[in-house]
Amino acid sequence: MSDLPCACTALRKAARAVNRFYDDALAPCGVTTAQFAVLRNLARLGDAPLSRLADALVMDRTSLYRALQPLIGQGWVEVIAGSGRAKLARLTDSGQAAIDNATPAWLGAQAQFIDQFGAEAWSGTAQDLIRVVETASALTS
Repeated sequence: MSDLPCACTALRKAARAVNRFYDDALAPCGVTTAQFAVLRNLARLGDAPLSRLADALVMDRTSLYRALQPLIGQGWVEVIAGSGRAKLARLTDSGQAAIDNATPAWLGAQAQFIDQFGAEAWSGTAQDLIRVVETASALTS
């Protein structure tokens, strides 16, 4: 086992490299990869409790709150009262417009990455990464 690369270090390096590529592609749209991910998840979920959004993004709530601040500042997301003490995140029309504006750049980056990596290889890697998330989540539960 000790001769295997550190899983955490290898995954962080990969995440940083891929993130940099997508950030470069999305930069002309005025949105980062992390912001785009939050916006797209909100678009999928609809008005979502912050805890549910954090779970969907595999983020702790503190990190999610920090990630939401610039989105709120841009007017792309609102945080509203939910039932009880819960707060909900809501995608605004401006946030949907930001998604619509950035989607062609994201699609281009996605196509370029998959073309270079290989569609079949990416399909297997994507499934492996789902298992990585499930494994790490089970170990921290």
